Amino acid sequence: MKLFKNKKTPKQKIAQTVTGNGFSNPFNAFNSYVPLNNTQHLLYASLREAIPIIDSAISKLVRLIGTFEVVCADKTAERKLKYFLDNVKTGGNNVGFKCFLGTYFDRLLTYGTAVAEIIPYSDYSSIYGLYNAANSDILLKNNKNNPLKLDVYVQQDNGEVVPVKNQELIMITSLNPQPEKVGGTSILQGLPFVSNILLKIFTAIGQNWDRVGNVRFAVTYKPPNDGTDGIYTQQRAELIADEWSKAMQDKGLSDFVAVGDVDIKVIGADNQILDCQTPGRLLLEQIVSKLSIPPFILGLSWSSTERMSSQQADILTSELEHYRDLLNPMINKVCSMWLAMNGYSTEHELVWSNINLQDEVELANARLINTQADQLENKKE
Repeated sequence: MKLFKNKKTPKQKIAQTVTGNGFSNPFNAFNSYVPLNNTQHLLYASLREAIPIIDSAISKLVRLIGTFEVVCADKTAERKLKYFLDNVKTGGNNVGFKCFLGTYFDRLLTYGTAVAEIIPYSDYSSIYGLYNAANSDILLKNNKNNPLKLDVYVQQDNGEVVPVKNQELIMITSLNPQPEKVGGTSILQGLPFVSNILLKIFTAIGQNWDRVGNVRFAVTYKPPNDGTDGIYTQQRAELIADEWSKAMQDKGLSDFVAVGDVDIKVIGADNQILDCQTPGRLLLEQIVSKLSIPPFILGLSWSSTERMSSQQADILTSELEHYRDLLNPMINKVCSMWLAMNGYSTEHELVWSNINLQDEVELANARLINTQADQLENKKE
Protein backbone atom coordinates (compact mmCIF):
# COMPACT_ATOMS: atom_id res chain seq x y z
CA MET A 1 0.00 0.00 0.00
CA LYS A 2 1.39 3.27 -1.03
CA LEU A 3 1.27 5.95 1.60
CA PHE A 4 1.91 8.72 -0.84
CA LYS A 5 0.06 8.71 -4.19
CA ASN A 6 1.59 10.34 -7.20
CA LYS A 7 0.12 13.75 -7.62
CA LYS A 8 -1.29 14.34 -11.08
CA THR A 9 0.15 17.29 -12.84
CA PRO A 10 -2.65 19.77 -13.51
CA LYS A 11 -3.44 20.41 -17.16
CA GLN A 12 -1.97 23.68 -18.24
CA LYS A 13 -4.04 26.00 -20.43
CA ILE A 14 -1.61 27.11 -23.10
CA ALA A 15 -4.02 28.57 -25.66
CA GLN A 16 -7.50 29.99 -25.49
CA THR A 17 -9.99 30.69 -28.27
CA VAL A 18 -11.88 33.97 -28.09
CA THR A 19 -15.28 33.90 -29.76
CA GLY A 20 -16.12 36.95 -31.80
CA ASN A 21 -19.46 38.62 -32.35
CA GLY A 22 -20.35 36.31 -35.24
CA PHE A 23 -20.60 36.86 -38.96
CA SER A 24 -23.65 39.00 -39.53
CA ASN A 25 -24.65 42.26 -41.12
CA PRO A 26 -26.45 45.07 -39.28
CA PHE A 27 -29.72 44.24 -41.06
CA ASN A 28 -30.56 40.92 -39.39
CA ALA A 29 -34.18 41.06 -40.57
CA PHE A 30 -33.05 39.59 -43.90
CA ASN A 31 -31.92 36.38 -42.16
CA SER A 32 -35.46 35.74 -40.88
CA TYR A 33 -37.22 36.76 -44.07
CA VAL A 34 -40.38 34.77 -44.79
CA PRO A 35 -41.51 34.99 -48.44
CA LEU A 36 -45.04 36.16 -49.23
CA ASN A 37 -45.59 37.56 -45.76
CA ASN A 38 -48.14 40.36 -45.58
CA THR A 39 -46.34 42.37 -42.90
CA GLN A 40 -43.03 43.21 -44.53
CA HIS A 41 -43.14 47.00 -44.23
CA LEU A 42 -40.16 47.19 -41.89
CA LEU A 43 -38.23 44.69 -44.00
CA TYR A 44 -38.68 46.64 -47.23
CA ALA A 45 -37.73 49.91 -45.52
CA SER A 46 -34.56 48.25 -44.18
CA LEU A 47 -33.86 46.86 -47.63
CA ARG A 48 -33.74 50.35 -49.11
CA GLU A 49 -31.48 51.50 -46.30
CA ALA A 50 -29.13 48.52 -46.57
CA ILE A 51 -28.67 48.48 -50.37
CA PRO A 52 -28.18 52.05 -51.68
CA ILE A 53 -28.70 51.01 -55.30
CA ILE A 54 -32.27 49.89 -54.50
CA ASP A 55 -33.10 53.22 -52.88
CA SER A 56 -31.50 55.05 -55.80
CA ALA A 57 -33.51 53.05 -58.35
CA ILE A 58 -36.84 53.78 -56.64
CA SER A 59 -35.99 57.46 -56.24
CA LYS A 60 -35.12 57.71 -59.92
CA LEU A 61 -38.36 55.99 -60.93
CA VAL A 62 -40.27 58.54 -58.86
CA ARG A 63 -38.52 61.41 -60.63
CA LEU A 64 -38.80 59.84 -64.07
CA ILE A 65 -42.57 59.43 -63.80
CA GLY A 66 -42.82 63.04 -65.01
CA THR A 67 -45.56 65.63 -64.67
CA PHE A 68 -49.01 66.08 -66.15
CA GLU A 69 -51.50 68.79 -67.06
CA VAL A 70 -55.27 68.73 -66.70
CA VAL A 71 -57.22 69.94 -69.73
CA CYS A 72 -60.85 71.04 -69.24
CA ALA A 73 -63.41 72.39 -71.67
CA ASP A 74 -64.01 75.30 -69.30
CA LYS A 75 -60.73 77.26 -69.27
CA THR A 76 -61.68 79.06 -66.07
CA ALA A 77 -62.09 75.73 -64.29
CA GLU A 78 -58.83 74.54 -65.83
CA ARG A 79 -56.95 77.60 -64.57
CA LYS A 80 -58.37 77.32 -61.03
CA LEU A 81 -57.75 73.56 -60.92
CA LYS A 82 -54.13 74.14 -61.90
CA TYR A 83 -53.76 76.67 -59.09
CA PHE A 84 -55.26 74.15 -56.65
CA LEU A 85 -52.88 71.37 -57.75
CA ASP A 86 -49.88 73.67 -57.40
CA ASN A 87 -50.80 74.89 -53.89
CA VAL A 88 -52.72 72.07 -52.20
CA LYS A 89 -51.47 71.17 -48.71
CA THR A 90 -49.88 67.72 -48.53
CA GLY A 91 -48.69 67.49 -44.94
CA GLY A 92 -46.02 69.31 -42.99
CA ASN A 93 -44.59 72.25 -44.90
CA ASN A 94 -45.04 70.58 -48.29
CA VAL A 95 -47.45 71.96 -50.84
CA GLY A 96 -48.34 70.93 -54.35
CA PHE A 97 -49.78 67.80 -55.90
CA LYS A 98 -46.38 66.93 -57.38
CA CYS A 99 -44.93 66.47 -53.90
CA PHE A 100 -47.94 64.38 -52.87
CA LEU A 101 -47.68 62.22 -55.99
CA GLY A 102 -43.98 61.55 -55.39
CA THR A 103 -44.62 60.22 -51.88
CA TYR A 104 -47.65 58.25 -53.04
CA PHE A 105 -45.75 56.61 -55.90
CA ASP A 106 -42.75 55.92 -53.64
CA ARG A 107 -44.96 53.99 -51.20
CA LEU A 108 -46.62 52.16 -54.07
CA LEU A 109 -43.29 50.85 -55.33
CA THR A 110 -41.87 50.05 -51.90
CA TYR A 111 -44.86 48.39 -50.24
CA GLY A 112 -47.01 47.44 -53.22
CA THR A 113 -49.98 49.42 -51.91
CA ALA A 114 -50.44 53.16 -51.47
CA VAL A 115 -53.30 54.66 -49.44
CA ALA A 116 -54.14 58.35 -49.24
CA GLU A 117 -57.03 60.45 -48.00
CA ILE A 118 -58.74 63.53 -49.40
CA ILE A 119 -59.31 66.02 -46.58
CA PRO A 120 -62.16 68.45 -47.36
CA TYR A 121 -63.10 71.63 -45.53
CA SER A 122 -65.59 71.30 -42.68
CA ASP A 123 -68.43 72.53 -44.90
CA TYR A 124 -67.31 70.35 -47.85
CA SER A 125 -66.99 73.44 -50.02
CA SER A 126 -63.64 72.30 -51.45
CA ILE A 127 -60.57 70.16 -50.78
CA TYR A 128 -58.34 71.36 -47.94
CA GLY A 129 -55.43 68.93 -48.37
CA LEU A 130 -54.18 65.48 -49.31
CA TYR A 131 -52.72 63.03 -46.80
CA ASN A 132 -50.51 59.99 -47.44
CA ALA A 133 -51.30 57.32 -44.86
CA ALA A 134 -48.60 55.11 -43.36
CA ASN A 135 -49.02 51.51 -44.48
CA SER A 136 -48.25 50.20 -41.00
CA ASP A 137 -51.18 52.13 -39.51
CA ILE A 138 -53.92 50.73 -41.75
CA LEU A 139 -55.55 47.41 -42.54
CA LEU A 140 -57.27 46.54 -45.83
CA LYS A 141 -60.27 44.23 -46.02
CA ASN A 142 -62.65 43.23 -48.77
CA ASN A 143 -66.01 44.90 -48.68
CA LYS A 144 -68.75 42.55 -47.46
CA ASN A 145 -71.26 43.70 -50.06
CA ASN A 146 -68.87 44.29 -52.95
CA PRO A 147 -65.90 41.89 -53.29
CA LEU A 148 -64.30 44.22 -55.86
CA LYS A 149 -64.03 47.04 -53.30
CA LEU A 150 -61.55 47.45 -50.46
CA ASP A 151 -62.32 49.03 -47.11
CA VAL A 152 -59.70 50.71 -44.95
CA TYR A 153 -59.52 50.02 -41.22
CA VAL A 154 -57.42 51.66 -38.51
CA GLN A 155 -56.48 50.48 -35.04
CA GLN A 156 -57.63 52.54 -32.07
CA ASP A 157 -55.64 53.15 -28.89
CA ASN A 158 -57.56 50.39 -27.12
CA GLY A 159 -56.58 47.89 -29.81
CA GLU A 160 -59.96 47.81 -31.55
CA VAL A 161 -59.90 47.83 -35.36
CA VAL A 162 -62.59 50.10 -36.80
CA PRO A 163 -63.37 51.14 -40.39
CA VAL A 164 -62.41 54.60 -41.57
CA LYS A 165 -65.27 57.06 -41.87
CA ASN A 166 -66.07 58.44 -45.31
CA GLN A 167 -64.56 55.61 -47.33
CA GLU A 168 -65.34 57.60 -50.49
CA LEU A 169 -62.53 59.99 -49.57
CA ILE A 170 -59.94 57.19 -49.49
CA MET A 171 -57.70 56.51 -52.49
CA ILE A 172 -56.06 53.09 -52.88
CA THR A 173 -53.64 51.93 -55.57
CA SER A 174 -52.27 48.39 -55.73
CA LEU A 175 -49.26 47.22 -57.72
CA ASN A 176 -49.60 43.79 -59.35
CA PRO A 177 -52.34 42.54 -56.98
CA GLN A 178 -52.72 38.80 -56.53
CA PRO A 179 -56.22 37.26 -56.77
CA GLU A 180 -56.06 35.63 -53.34
CA LYS A 181 -54.56 38.62 -51.51
CA VAL A 182 -55.66 42.02 -50.32
CA GLY A 183 -53.41 44.78 -51.58
CA GLY A 184 -50.56 44.77 -54.06
CA THR A 185 -47.11 43.28 -54.45
CA SER A 186 -44.00 45.29 -53.70
CA ILE A 187 -41.44 45.77 -56.44
CA LEU A 188 -38.89 44.60 -53.85
CA GLN A 189 -40.43 41.17 -53.44
CA GLY A 190 -37.81 38.50 -54.03
CA LEU A 191 -34.88 40.80 -53.26
CA PRO A 192 -34.32 40.08 -49.52
CA PHE A 193 -32.67 36.71 -50.25
CA VAL A 194 -30.35 38.15 -52.90
CA SER A 195 -29.66 41.24 -50.79
CA ASN A 196 -28.78 39.09 -47.79
CA ILE A 197 -26.02 37.39 -49.79
CA LEU A 198 -24.81 40.74 -51.09
CA LEU A 199 -24.67 42.14 -47.56
CA LYS A 200 -22.59 39.14 -46.46
CA ILE A 201 -20.08 40.01 -49.17
CA PHE A 202 -20.05 43.67 -48.07
CA THR A 203 -19.65 42.64 -44.43
CA ALA A 204 -16.78 40.28 -45.28
CA ILE A 205 -15.05 43.04 -47.24
CA GLY A 206 -15.41 45.39 -44.27
CA GLN A 207 -14.04 42.80 -41.86
CA ASN A 208 -11.11 41.98 -44.13
CA TRP A 209 -10.15 45.63 -44.48
CA ASP A 210 -10.59 46.09 -40.76
CA ARG A 211 -8.08 43.34 -40.20
CA VAL A 212 -5.74 44.83 -42.79
CA GLY A 213 -5.89 48.24 -41.13
CA ASN A 214 -5.84 46.81 -37.60
CA VAL A 215 -4.02 43.51 -37.93
CA ARG A 216 -4.25 40.66 -35.42
CA PHE A 217 -1.16 38.86 -34.19
CA ALA A 218 -0.55 35.30 -33.10
CA VAL A 219 2.10 35.16 -30.35
CA THR A 220 3.39 31.64 -29.78
CA TYR A 221 5.73 30.72 -26.94
CA LYS A 222 7.66 27.48 -27.39
CA PRO A 223 9.08 26.12 -24.11
CA PRO A 224 12.42 24.25 -24.25
CA ASN A 225 12.37 20.48 -24.63
CA ASP A 226 14.65 19.78 -21.65
CA GLY A 227 11.70 20.03 -19.24
CA THR A 228 13.23 22.76 -17.11
CA ASP A 229 10.55 25.26 -18.07
CA GLY A 230 7.55 22.92 -18.15
CA ILE A 231 6.34 23.90 -14.68
CA TYR A 232 6.28 27.59 -15.43
CA THR A 233 4.91 27.42 -18.97
CA GLN A 234 1.49 28.81 -18.11
CA GLN A 235 2.92 31.60 -15.96
CA ARG A 236 5.33 32.61 -18.71
CA ALA A 237 2.57 32.52 -21.34
CA GLU A 238 0.38 34.78 -19.21
CA LEU A 239 3.28 37.15 -18.63
CA ILE A 240 4.02 37.32 -22.36
CA ALA A 241 0.32 37.95 -23.06
CA ASP A 242 0.18 40.81 -20.55
CA GLU A 243 3.31 42.46 -21.92
CA TRP A 244 2.12 42.06 -25.51
CA SER A 245 -1.24 43.60 -24.60
CA LYS A 246 0.52 46.60 -23.08
CA ALA A 247 2.64 47.01 -26.21
CA MET A 248 -0.47 46.96 -28.43
CA GLN A 249 -2.37 49.44 -26.25
CA ASP A 250 0.46 51.93 -26.30
CA LYS A 251 -0.45 54.73 -28.72
CA GLY A 252 3.17 55.44 -29.47
CA LEU A 253 5.89 53.14 -30.76
CA SER A 254 7.00 50.49 -28.29
CA ASP A 255 9.19 47.40 -28.43
CA PHE A 256 8.35 43.95 -27.13
CA VAL A 257 11.15 42.00 -25.44
CA ALA A 258 10.76 38.38 -24.38
CA VAL A 259 13.08 35.63 -23.21
CA GLY A 260 12.87 32.26 -24.93
CA ASP A 261 11.57 31.03 -28.25
CA VAL A 262 8.70 33.42 -29.05
CA ASP A 263 7.15 33.44 -32.53
CA ILE A 264 4.99 36.37 -33.70
CA LYS A 265 2.92 36.17 -36.89
CA VAL A 266 0.14 38.21 -38.46
CA ILE A 267 -3.13 36.30 -38.57
CA GLY A 268 -4.41 35.91 -42.10
CA ALA A 269 -1.33 37.37 -43.78
CA ASP A 270 -0.91 34.28 -45.96
CA ASN A 271 -4.56 34.05 -47.00
CA GLN A 272 -5.76 35.33 -50.36
CA ILE A 273 -8.68 37.78 -50.34
CA LEU A 274 -11.59 36.37 -52.30
CA ASP A 275 -12.66 38.07 -55.50
CA CYS A 276 -15.89 39.96 -54.82
CA GLN A 277 -16.42 41.61 -58.20
CA THR A 278 -17.86 38.58 -60.00
CA PRO A 279 -20.39 37.50 -57.35
CA GLY A 280 -21.17 41.12 -56.52
CA ARG A 281 -22.02 41.92 -60.12
CA LEU A 282 -24.06 38.72 -60.42
CA LEU A 283 -26.21 39.77 -57.46
CA LEU A 284 -26.50 43.35 -58.70
CA GLU A 285 -27.72 42.08 -62.05
CA GLN A 286 -30.53 40.26 -60.29
CA ILE A 287 -31.48 43.42 -58.38
CA VAL A 288 -31.36 45.66 -61.45
CA SER A 289 -33.43 43.22 -63.52
CA LYS A 290 -36.09 43.14 -60.79
CA LEU A 291 -36.28 46.92 -60.63
CA SER A 292 -36.55 47.20 -64.46
CA ILE A 293 -34.21 50.16 -64.73
CA PRO A 294 -31.19 50.40 -67.08
CA PRO A 295 -27.81 49.97 -65.34
CA PHE A 296 -26.32 53.16 -66.80
CA ILE A 297 -28.98 55.25 -65.03
CA LEU A 298 -27.71 53.87 -61.71
CA GLY A 299 -24.10 54.69 -62.56
CA LEU A 300 -23.10 51.08 -63.33
CA SER A 301 -20.51 51.14 -66.11
CA TRP A 302 -21.29 47.73 -67.54
CA SER A 303 -20.32 47.08 -71.14
CA SER A 304 -23.27 47.77 -73.45
CA THR A 305 -23.69 48.93 -77.02
CA GLU A 306 -25.54 52.04 -78.09
CA ARG A 307 -28.37 49.94 -79.53
CA MET A 308 -28.67 47.98 -76.28
CA SER A 309 -28.89 51.21 -74.28
CA SER A 310 -31.62 52.47 -76.61
CA GLN A 311 -33.60 49.25 -76.14
CA GLN A 312 -33.21 49.48 -72.37
CA ALA A 313 -34.51 53.06 -72.50
CA ASP A 314 -37.54 51.86 -74.48
CA ILE A 315 -38.23 49.19 -71.87
CA LEU A 316 -38.03 51.80 -69.12
CA THR A 317 -40.45 53.98 -71.06
CA SER A 318 -42.99 51.17 -71.20
CA GLU A 319 -42.57 50.57 -67.47
CA LEU A 320 -43.18 54.23 -66.69
CA GLU A 321 -46.26 54.28 -68.90
CA HIS A 322 -47.58 51.29 -66.95
CA TYR A 323 -47.05 53.14 -63.68
CA ARG A 324 -48.82 56.19 -65.09
CA ASP A 325 -51.84 54.04 -65.91
CA LEU A 326 -51.92 52.88 -62.29
CA LEU A 327 -51.79 56.46 -60.99
CA ASN A 328 -54.42 57.87 -63.36
CA PRO A 329 -57.51 56.73 -61.36
CA MET A 330 -56.19 58.39 -58.19
CA ILE A 331 -55.41 61.65 -60.02
CA ASN A 332 -58.77 61.64 -61.79
CA LYS A 333 -60.57 61.15 -58.48
CA VAL A 334 -58.92 64.20 -56.93
CA CYS A 335 -59.56 66.38 -59.99
CA SER A 336 -63.18 65.24 -60.39
CA MET A 337 -63.96 65.81 -56.70
CA TRP A 338 -62.45 69.30 -56.74
CA LEU A 339 -64.37 70.24 -59.90
CA ALA A 340 -67.65 68.91 -58.48
CA MET A 341 -67.18 70.69 -55.13
CA ASN A 342 -66.52 73.98 -56.90
CA GLY A 343 -69.52 73.70 -59.24
CA TYR A 344 -67.75 72.79 -62.48
CA SER A 345 -68.20 69.91 -64.87
CA THR A 346 -66.13 66.89 -63.89
CA GLU A 347 -65.08 66.18 -67.47
CA HIS A 348 -61.34 66.58 -67.88
CA GLU A 349 -58.35 64.93 -69.52
CA LEU A 350 -54.89 64.12 -68.16
CA VAL A 351 -52.00 64.94 -70.48
CA TRP A 352 -48.68 63.54 -69.30
CA SER A 353 -45.40 65.06 -70.37
CA ASN A 354 -43.03 63.08 -72.55
CA ILE A 355 -40.81 60.87 -70.44
CA ASN A 356 -37.44 62.13 -71.71
CA LEU A 357 -35.81 64.49 -74.19
CA GLN A 358 -35.12 61.63 -76.57
CA ASP A 359 -38.87 61.26 -77.14
CA GLU A 360 -39.10 64.96 -77.94
CA VAL A 361 -36.33 64.64 -80.57
CA GLU A 362 -37.95 61.58 -82.13
CA LEU A 363 -41.32 63.33 -82.32
CA ALA A 364 -39.72 66.40 -83.87
CA ASN A 365 -37.93 64.25 -86.47
CA ALA A 366 -41.18 62.45 -87.25
CA ARG A 367 -43.00 65.78 -87.78
CA LEU A 368 -40.13 66.98 -89.99
CA ILE A 369 -40.26 63.84 -92.16
CA ASN A 370 -44.05 64.08 -92.48
CA THR A 371 -43.81 67.75 -93.48
CA GLN A 372 -41.17 67.01 -96.10
CA ALA A 373 -43.30 64.16 -97.48
CA ASP A 374 -46.33 66.47 -97.73
CA GLN A 375 -44.27 69.09 -99.57
CA LEU A 376 -43.07 66.52 -102.09
CA GLU A 377 -46.57 65.26 -102.67
CA ASN A 378 -47.84 68.82 -103.20
CA LYS A 379 -45.11 69.50 -105.77
CA LYS A 380 -46.07 66.37 -107.72
CA GLU A 381 -49.69 67.46 -107.84
